[in-house]
Amino acid sequence: MDPNSPDTREALGLSPEQLPRHIAIIMDGNGRWARQQDLPRICGHAEGAKAVRAVVTHCARLGIEALTLYSFSVENWKRPKAEIDFLMELYGEYLVAERGEITENNVRLVHVGRREGLPDNVLREMDTTIELSRENTGLTLCLALNYGSRDEIVEAVRGIAADVRDGRLNTSDIDADLISDSLWTAGIIDPDLLIRTANERRISNFLLWQISYAELYITDVLWPDFSVDVLNDAIRDFARRERRFGDISPTSNIPTGS
Repeated sequence: MDPNSPDTREALGLSPEQLPRHIAIIMDGNGRWARQQDLPRICGHAEGAKAVRAVVTHCARLGIEALTLYSFSVENWKRPKAEIDFLMELYGEYLVAERGEITENNVRLVHVGRREGLPDNVLREMDTTIELSRENTGLTLCLALNYGSRDEIVEAVRGIAADVRDGRLNTSDIDADLISDSLWTAGIIDPDLLIRTANERRISNFLLWQISYAELYITDVLWPDFSVDVLNDAIRDFARRERRFGDISPTSNIPTGS
């Protein structure tokens, strides 16, 4: 099946205009899934990687413009070393194993987060996959790896402050667009839909600036059990919502005041 296939969209029952352009997902519940199966936590992470493939492929075929996956936060370094080592090995293996799918589905991979601290093998495989997919024109897959939104904003502010100090910018030049263009997600549209799994109801330092007007969808499904059907439910729910961006509904009778 080709990316952007009308058959895929028609099966969903929505027109292209009803789809979110950018979906962001906080993938939660790998450990709980493993515990329910009486398995080690690392088995939950391995199973969760399978869900990633299905979601990426489906978004590419729907014609979604961008998909950001919260894979590893700056806070996740607090986890046990054995679990971190397994995760890093899993990331390296994923980046190699998925190159065929990424190419076939015209996906462009980008990294969102800090490079510092990531193992050399992960950086090497990530850079290779990014370079191989650089000219792809379909889905932009943003891998939020070693990511923290507060770190991202602090770094952007430091860069802007340095430009003001060195005379490259005036304070009057600072606006929302400049800040957006100074973030690690520069050039990528803000998410329309934020999905969080495992019934968690926190943002967890994820895209704090970018999700200002994102629609939130929370499901109790644990990430390893997250399927295309669950993603379709989230997209259909998004399509039913009325997005006003601070305005009021055209049919509202509520007085606006003077």
